[in-house]
Amino acid sequence: MQPGDPVRCPNCQALVSPDAAPAGPSFACPHCEKPIFRTRPMSDRETYNIVTDLGTGVNVRLRDNLLQGAFILVCLVIGALVGLLVVSERIAGVLVGGFIGLVVGLFASGIFLMVYRFLRHLRGHHD
Repeated sequence: MQPGDPVRCPNCQALVSPDAAPAGPSFACPHCEKPIFRTRPMSDRETYNIVTDLGTGVNVRLRDNLLQGAFILVCLVIGALVGLLVVSERIAGVLVGGFIGLVVGLFASGIFLMVYRFLRHLRGHHD
């Protein structure tokens, strides 16, 4: 939608040209006098972020991915250290503990980000 394109009044469904209206965040419909709010269309990135906040899809937010990667790495290291201390066979303990830490970190960070992004979505933050 371009700035001069006609818009449909949400109340009476009349086509109205916003160029004829005074500048501002809203203007009155010339047919029914109800306000029409000027909105900018969402970018493809914003639309994609809303879909990933509410459903599924690959998260393309760098900050979220770095946070999740760091969380998984910390869980992997903690798991490997616990495996090293608990199991008598050191190499097997490190491998099994690291794998368990990796799986726990992956699921825990995914659940955290899912809840975090949903709460931000409810507040209207789709960045």
